[in-house]
Amino acid sequence: RPEEGGSSFAWGISGPALGETPQSAQPRLCGLLDSRGSTAMNIFRLCGDMLHLVSIMLLIFKLQKSKSCVGVSCRMQEMYAMVFCFRYLDLLWSYISLYNSAMKIIFITSTIYLIYMMRFKTPICQTYERTNDSFPYELYLLGPCAVLGIIFTEEYTIPDMLWSMSIWLESVAILPQLVLMQQRKEVENLTSDFVGCMGAYRAFYILNWIYRYFAEDYVNWIGWAGGVIQTGLYCDFFYYYAKSKWYGSKLVLPGAD
Repeated sequence: RPEEGGSSFAWGISGPALGETPQSAQPRLCGLLDSRGSTAMNIFRLCGDMLHLVSIMLLIFKLQKSKSCVGVSCRMQEMYAMVFCFRYLDLLWSYISLYNSAMKIIFITSTIYLIYMMRFKTPICQTYERTNDSFPYELYLLGPCAVLGIIFTEEYTIPDMLWSMSIWLESVAILPQLVLMQQRKEVENLTSDFVGCMGAYRAFYILNWIYRYFAEDYVNWIGWAGGVIQTGLYCDFFYYYAKSKWYGSKLVLPGAD
């Protein structure tokens, strides 16, 4: 996610952070630099933002071109829609930069558009695998993530608790997609590329956190914990994804038979 507060390049790039709480950004809303005088944007963060954006555009392109959403989890998109809406509530009362606001709006609207296409837009919705895409996130994930959001929030306000919940919810949002892919013998190239870009953006965010830790003494345990969980869920997928790319074959996951 584009991070909250700060700016780096001449045009004032800055965005909503996975790893910064809303209140940590408030002292910097009126300035270009953060409280230590260093820039919040760096090449790792920018690459992460762009990879996440590319992953969403790849999925929209796949659905519009093939007129099919076979192998794509709408339930994962529903989880991401909640993540973005909970995290970017500050769109209603704060302005940081054009980049920040634009990225937030793009993430929210494009994710809702994906849900619309898979649920309601013909002929795409007619290919939606409702029976297979049945991971009960509302039963197993929403409650625990809400509890963790309340326990680990920095301030007991609605925006802060929802922000904290969004971190934990995003860390497991890929589960419905992984479960759906393992139910199929093969994963289409564009679908695997979409998931690959999602994992790659997270990898660049880890590099961003490492860079900021050494350059700015930046520490955010909640964001880091969520990022580690999310990256761990991608590890097995990345092994088979890299293998398929190396041999020029379709992605085949274990347990798909």
